[in-house]
Amino acid sequence: MIATRPPQHSFLLRHLVRSVAMAAPFLARSSLLALAILTVGSQLPSRGSAMGMPRPQPNLNFTIGVEGVVWCKGCRYHGYIPSRDASPLRNASALLRCRNGRRAMSVWSATNSRGYFLIQTGAQAAPFTSRHCKVYVPRSPASGCRVAVSPGRNKGLPLRFRAFVTRPGGVQGRYAAGSFTFAPQDRSKC
Repeated sequence: MIATRPPQHSFLLRHLVRSVAMAAPFLARSSLLALAILTVGSQLPSRGSAMGMPRPQPNLNFTIGVEGVVWCKGCRYHGYIPSRDASPLRNASALLRCRNGRRAMSVWSATNSRGYFLIQTGAQAAPFTSRHCKVYVPRSPASGCRVAVSPGRNKGLPLRFRAFVTRPGGVQGRYAAGSFTFAPQDRSKC
């Protein structure tokens, strides 16, 4: 079976070829003008119009990302940093809790081997602002390092804006929670 183009496509193709053929001598005589037109046209914003006005964005997916670190002060675990006299705590659970009236959201994450966590929300974060949210690390995963030093027990840290990060399908507001520090009740039990 031989595939054929629909009639309107062949008409458009013939019209385009005829237009280019008619414009070729003119472009050869005034190639500088053509170059200027192409240069100006390439400088228009992407997805923009000839007036330079950007087209409206489709519904943008805005999420929140919160990062922080969890430490054990005084114990020499793997990754110990002498200048801080602290070791990063691996597998500590971090909780982002947001409340705005009757609406509430909780998102959990765990720290990596360097004590770092990154909590990322889905689209459900849209009704909340940073002042509605706090980050908590309820407990230490290390049995020898269980006393919450900073912030105190059951105290959360507020979010501090860092930057906007482009993510697939949207934009993420990246915030820092800071450091959570635990210490041993008895240093000999580290």
